[in-house]
Amino acid sequence: MTTRILPAVGDPDAARSVVTLLSQLPDAEPAPPAADSTQLVDTLARLAAASLDELPEVVLVHERIGPVPALELVREVALRFPAVGVVLITADASPVLFSAAMDSGARGLVTLPLGYEELASRVQAAAQWSAGVRRHLGTGADRGAGGPGGPGGTVVTVSGAKGGVGTTVTAVQLALAARASGKSVALVDMDLQNGDVASYLDVQFRRSVADLAAITDISPRVLQDAVYVHETGLSLLLSPAEGERGEEVTDRAARQVVSALRGRHEVVVVDCGSRLDGANAAAIEMAGTALLVTTPDVVAVRAAKRTVRMWERLQVRKAEETVTLVNRHHRSSEIQPSLVQRITGTRVAGVAVPAQFKELQAVVDAGRLHELDARSTVKQALWALAGELGLTGAPAAGAPGKQLARAGDRGSLGLRRRTGGR
Repeated sequence: MTTRILPAVGDPDAARSVVTLLSQLPDAEPAPPAADSTQLVDTLARLAAASLDELPEVVLVHERIGPVPALELVREVALRFPAVGVVLITADASPVLFSAAMDSGARGLVTLPLGYEELASRVQAAAQWSAGVRRHLGTGADRGAGGPGGPGGTVVTVSGAKGGVGTTVTAVQLALAARASGKSVALVDMDLQNGDVASYLDVQFRRSVADLAAITDISPRVLQDAVYVHETGLSLLLSPAEGERGEEVTDRAARQVVSALRGRHEVVVVDCGSRLDGANAAAIEMAGTALLVTTPDVVAVRAAKRTVRMWERLQVRKAEETVTLVNRHHRSSEIQPSLVQRITGTRVAGVAVPAQFKELQAVVDAGRLHELDARSTVKQALWALAGELGLTGAPAAGAPGKQLARAGDRGSLGLRRRTGGR
């Protein structure tokens, strides 16, 4: 049986050395190396979108791959693509690293400098393990519950071009629409200093996402203790009541939290607010759909353009992989969705939310956003958006709006360059 191997090696000289040695292995079919972690996960997601059978049996991850640390990358690949055997290439053969690699999901470890016998043994063992998993999962149609990119639920992030554009209202209504269609839904408030999900849904709960920040292995019991189950059936993971505790939630912690939630829910909606930090950047990277909310005014659209360009510079998200929602839209507005699309370079949602704050004012003031009248044009637009993004599947009985053309899932994890201390 031919073993397909995808090496992820950043250094060109090291990559040539790895490919040369792989080419000497019997029945090995090495693919062109992935130059960084972004390219690796994007490649795997693209192959997984076609079929489980298209994935390579073995992925080799070099210790200096970057920009995401190798062990975190191993963990992400193992979680999202469980039918792939991951082998870590490292100069450190200590028991501590070996244990950490196994905990991250690696199927083996090869030490530098590479030797033929050791490499052949580790690749063969990982390939056999991969074949066993695939026999268990079956072949043919997509098996991943989360669509392209691996097992688990769909992750949608909602970010604001600036404060006050309706980010939280949008996130809450998307989550409610998905829940009304019968899906299990988690709503995460990743606006760590100024989160308002609890206020909009009339919730008082002392646990928050910050309580999970220091936990390296989030078990179902630990997750259950931190989540508040709302009367609507939404599982809420709230931002900390003390805004300064938001600093405890690192990008690594955010990835672990989102991964744990998507493993237990069909839909995960993350309210990222309008401020970019390490935690919500990690969530945006992981999302199948990243939604950017703006209003049709010059200041907000300029802010949206700045946000998109910043995401691209930091390798958080490409413009063409971002969906922009125009909120408070009116036919007489000088700035229409088509102009927003040209300015930002993103894909604008097929739904624009009308400027009808009067419909919202009573439920917002009462903290009962989930009781918004089904006749509300704002609710109808946002629930139709949920259909467009594929969060509701078939329209739920009694749900406002209609199912629109599904947005293309990104299905991959764009990985951000580390900047500063985040």
